[in-house]
Amino acid sequence: MTPETNLAALADTLPPAPKPAGVYNPVLIVGTSIYVSGHGPLRDDGTMITGRVGTDLDLAAAKAAARQTGLAILASLRAALGSLDRVRRVVKTLGMVNAVPDFADHPKVINGCSELFVEIWGPELGVGVRSAVGMGSLPGGIPVEIEALFELA
Repeated sequence: MTPETNLAALADTLPPAPKPAGVYNPVLIVGTSIYVSGHGPLRDDGTMITGRVGTDLDLAAAKAAARQTGLAILASLRAALGSLDRVRRVVKTLGMVNAVPDFADHPKVINGCSELFVEIWGPELGVGVRSAVGMGSLPGGIPVEIEALFELA
C-alpha cells in the first residue's frame, strides 16, 4: 500500500491546499526534507473550525479539528509534490492547542493528526517525534495549529 492508496481508502476528503495568510511558504523543500508551515483545521468549503478547547470544544471535537488540520497538511504536501507517495516518512510534528489554562490533554488532541499520519504512512513511518503544547490563543481563534517535517522518498 502506498500513501495515496491509503488516503483513497479513508472516508476523509482533502480540503483545498491553504494559501499563505502572510509572508511565508506553506511548504519548503530543503534537500531530502519538506517542511510544512503551521496549518489550521481547514474545512472542504475553505472555512476554519474555530473555538477554544475547554469552553467551545470538548476533547473529541478538538481531536477531530486536529485530524482536519492533518488533512490540510496532506493537501499542501500533495499540491507541492504532486503525490503523497513522494513522502517517505513523518519526522517531526509540533501541535499547538488553543485551550483554557486548566486543560491538560494537549497530546490527546494532537493524536487526531498523528493517528491520521499513521493511517497514511503506517505505524513505522507515520510516527515521528512530536511536541504538543497549549497556547493562550491562535490565529483566527482556531483551536489547533500544527506544523510538520517530513522526509522525502
